[in-house]
Amino acid sequence: ALDLAALSTEHSQYKDWWWKVQIGKCYFRLGMYREAEKQFKSALKQQEMVDTFLYLAKVYVSLDQPVTALNIFKQGLDKFPGEVTLLCGIARIYEEMNNISSAAEYYKEVLKQDNTHVEAIACIGSNHFYSDQPEIALRFYRRLLQMGVYNCQLFNNLGLCCFYAQQYDMTLTSFERALALAENEEEAADVWYNLGHVAVGIGDMNLAHQCFRLALVNNNNHAEAYN
Repeated sequence: ALDLAALSTEHSQYKDWWWKVQIGKCYFRLGMYREAEKQFKSALKQQEMVDTFLYLAKVYVSLDQPVTALNIFKQGLDKFPGEVTLLCGIARIYEEMNNISSAAEYYKEVLKQDNTHVEAIACIGSNHFYSDQPEIALRFYRRLLQMGVYNCQLFNNLGLCCFYAQQYDMTLTSFERALALAENEEEAADVWYNLGHVAVGIGDMNLAHQCFRLALVNNNNHAEAYN
C-alpha cells in the first residue's frame, strides 16, 4: 500500500494532497511517526481537511506530545469552527491529562453542536458524579437510556448514581440489569465491586464481603476488590 501511494504521489508530481495523506497513514501504521508527520503537514499546506488535522494530532499523541496535539486541534478549529471531531479530540486529551474541568467544557461545546453525542453525554455525567452531584449525573445517564444506549457500563453507573442520590428503589434494579448485560467476567467483576460499596454504605459487611469475593471470582486481578 505504501509503495502504491508513493508511486501515485510521484505520478501526480507531488501535488495531490490525498495521496500524501495515504502515505502518512501507512507510515503511522508502521510506527514511523516522524515520516507520517511530514506527509500530513505537506498535505495540509496543499489542502486543509478535518481528517488530516485529526491524523496529525494522532501522530503527536503517539509521540507523547499532548500539548502539540492540542495546538493542532485548535488550528483545525480555527479553520473549521464547531467541528465535533476536533472538539472531541481536545476533550479526550484534557481528560488523559487529568484536566477534567477543561475536558467537561469542551464536551459541553460538543453537545451544543450535536446534542445526541453519546461520549460527550457520558463524560459530562461522569464529571458531575465525581463532583458530588449524583442527581445531575443521573439526568445525563437517563438521557443515554432514552437514546437507546443499553449496556452493562451504563446500568452500572446508573446504579451508583441512584445509590448516592438516595434513590434506593432503583439501585439494585440497575445493578441486576448490569449483571445481566455483562459481556465478560471483567464487566461482571466491576458490577460486584460496586455492589460491595453499596453494601458497605448500608452497613451490611457480610454482604459486602460476599460481593467483593464474587468480584474476585470473576476477575482474579481486580486489585480494588482485594483492598
